[in-house]
Amino acid sequence: MNWITNYVRPRINSLFSRREVPENLWTKCPECGTMLFHRELSDNLNVCTNCDHHLAITPRVRFEALFDGGIFSEVKVPEPITDPLHFKDQKRYPDRMKAAQKSTGEKEAMLVAEGEIGRTPIVAAAQDFTFMGGSMGMYVGNAIIAAAERAVKLKRPLVLFSAAGGARMQEGILSLMQMPRTTVAVQMLKEAGLPYIVVLTHPTTGGVTASYAMLGDVHIAEPNALICFAGPRVIEQTIREKLPEGFQRAEYLLDHGMLDRVTHRMKMRDELITILRMLMNLPPAVKGDLPAPEKAPEEAVAEAAPEAEAKPKT
Repeated sequence: MNWITNYVRPRINSLFSRREVPENLWTKCPECGTMLFHRELSDNLNVCTNCDHHLAITPRVRFEALFDGGIFSEVKVPEPITDPLHFKDQKRYPDRMKAAQKSTGEKEAMLVAEGEIGRTPIVAAAQDFTFMGGSMGMYVGNAIIAAAERAVKLKRPLVLFSAAGGARMQEGILSLMQMPRTTVAVQMLKEAGLPYIVVLTHPTTGGVTASYAMLGDVHIAEPNALICFAGPRVIEQTIREKLPEGFQRAEYLLDHGMLDRVTHRMKMRDELITILRMLMNLPPAVKGDLPAPEKAPEEAVAEAAPEAEAKPKT
């Protein structure tokens, strides 16, 4: 037995072996290329500290930063039939769903919750772009209907955060059917006299833009968010002309009357509190009297960051 080879050398190697660097320690900003430390990024709600680019953020992290004390309860969403068309491209649809569920830790592309924001009770829904591009399928349609029904039942406003590449192609015409279904859900809110506020985040495109995302009483967008039906590349190839700088971005839409506000993510909660209290005929909030939101956990924000570079179809 060679004790030097079998015992001493492994011990020396273990002492001097390089320690593994934890995953997701750094995130590259897709806009400016700056490497951002995950703790610094989480403290800034996934907004680049160099160029102010708004990276993707999961619904749970968004809700923890939105609701008073980060406290909210999920609203149950009826589950639709899985893979009704038995769709298969390079992968089977159920396999894509399992992969998305594993990578995001979520059941589907939308989360519905209820809680208080600035002591104003609301129902909120948020899409997760990291889950199959936030695509609108039967579950998302059910989620919006469930959110609207819950808001009407409790007589609360509905705040919706959109982020999607459009309808889910794996569900075919059944996904397109969610456009009229969600439109009817929004009409329920209007008939009940309840505010419906939409926060459009990057990107909001396709059938989502053509339905519930543009039916709000108030439309707010995050800076530089892409908001459109057909992407700029498709339009340029069709009309064979160069589009204006910033076309279909939030600031362009604000200048042309399509939006009411463009608000930084760090100021979104205060903006929503002000608008909600005004629409609900409540006295203005006193800032010192409002409970603070919970700081977003670093782990959750770090998980969202790598997928922030996912690009919508253009």
